Amino acid sequence: MTSTDSTTKTGISSKAKEDQPPMYKVLIHNDNYTTMEFVVEILVTVFGKSLEKANQIMLNVHNRGKEVCGIYPLEIAETKVETVLNLASNRGFPLKSTMEKE
Repeated sequence: MTSTDSTTKTGISSKAKEDQPPMYKVLIHNDNYTTMEFVVEILVTVFGKSLEKANQIMLNVHNRGKEVCGIYPLEIAETKVETVLNLASNRGFPLKSTMEKE
């Protein structure tokens, strides 16, 4: 069986997958100084999470050491990381945010 459209098992053609930009995970890392309340505030304001989801992610950061906050194209991921770092610095927190390719 041959086909001119190389469709993967997921039903998405490999051509369509190639047209999508690479995606990046934005992570927040635990530290001993940043308050849980500030992390929740960041998750709500920067990442658009509901209060319930923000609390869940914050607890994962606290318990696991880091957690993914969202997955975005490169430029958006870079902006999110920079925004987190700037807001944390302005409030005197050493909160660390990084990104890694998905």
